[in-house]
Amino acid sequence: MGATLGLVAFTALGVPALAQTAKPNVVILATGGTIAGAGASALNSATYAAAKVPVDKLLAGLPELANVANVKGEQVSQIASESFTNDNLMKLGKRISALVKQSDVDGIVVTHGTDTLEETAYFLNLVIRTGKPIVVVGSMRPGTALSADGALNLFNAVSVAASKDAAGKGVLVTMNDELQSGRDVAKTINIKTEAFKSQWGPLGMVVEGNNYWFRAPVKRHTAQSEFNIDEFEALAPVDIVYGYGNVPRATVDAVGKTAIKALIHAGTGNGSVADRVVPALQEVRAKGIQVVRSSRVPEGFVLRNAEQPDDKYDWVVAHDLNPQKARILAAVALTKNLSSKELQRVFWQY
Repeated sequence: MGATLGLVAFTALGVPALAQTAKPNVVILATGGTIAGAGASALNSATYAAAKVPVDKLLAGLPELANVANVKGEQVSQIASESFTNDNLMKLGKRISALVKQSDVDGIVVTHGTDTLEETAYFLNLVIRTGKPIVVVGSMRPGTALSADGALNLFNAVSVAASKDAAGKGVLVTMNDELQSGRDVAKTINIKTEAFKSQWGPLGMVVEGNNYWFRAPVKRHTAQSEFNIDEFEALAPVDIVYGYGNVPRATVDAVGKTAIKALIHAGTGNGSVADRVVPALQEVRAKGIQVVRSSRVPEGFVLRNAEQPDDKYDWVVAHDLNPQKARILAAVALTKNLSSKELQRVFWQY
C-alpha cells in the first residue's frame, strides 16, 4: 500500500512512486496497398482490390491501438504499391522528415503495399535523419479475408514505433511477428503471409506488444546517413536491365540513350554479364552513366572484380543489394555528384 503526501505518491518503502507515464505519440501515414484492400468475400485472400480502405477506417477497426499509443492517421496517398513513383517516395519522405522534427511525435508508421514496400523502407532508411522509430508495414491479405494478417501487423507496427528500444535501429518492417531491417528485407513469396525475409535473418520478434532483439544493423542509416531528404527535391534517374539466357544488347542500348545517371544490371549468378552485353555497358559508362552490377539471385552478394574486371571498366558492384534496392541507393546517392569510386564506397557502407 502506498501513502499520499500532498501531490506526491510514495511506496511503502518511502520511495516516490513514478507518475503514470504518458503514452507515446505515433503518426500513421497511409499510402494504400493490400493492408487497405478489400475482397468480394471472406474467401478472397489473394483476389481483391488494393487501396480501398482509408486510414480513418483502418484505425477505427483496431481500437486496441489506444492501449499502446496516442495514434493519429494521415492519408498520404491511396495506391497499390506497384504504381509507386519517385515522386511518391519524395512526398512521403518529406512528410516524415517534417514529422520527426516535432517534439510531440515519438514514432512513425507507414502502411504500404507489399510489392514495393522493401524499396520504400530502404529509401527512408537512407534519407530520414532521425533516431526515432520508423516502421513500414503491410499485409499479404486484405482485411476482409479469413485470417487476415493486416490488423496484427499494424498493431505490432504501432507498438514497435511507440517503444524506446526500437530507436536508433533504422527503418524497420514488422510483418509476420518479425522485426526486420528495412535495408535487408525483401518480398520473397507472393502469396504466403511470411512473405518478407532477409538472408541475414530478422533483427528480432515482436510478440504481444513486446520486442525481443537478437541483432542490430551495422550499415549506415537514418541519423548517421550522409543523405538528407531536406537537401534535395528529386531522385536521380536510374534504370534496371535484366540478364537472362539469350539476352540481346538492345535493351542496354535503348536505356543508355535515355537521361539516366546510372544503370543497374541485374545479372545472373555473381552479377554476370553476357559477352554481347559487356560492350554495350562499356559504351554506357563512356557516356558518363554509372554502371552497377547487381544480381537477380536472391541471396549472396556480388564480388568486385569477379566475373567482370570492374576496376578496368570503372563499374560499381551492388554488394548484397538486390537490383531494386540498388536502384534506390544509386538514385539517392547520385543526387550528389559522386565519382564511381565514391559510389562504390556508398554501396559498401549502406
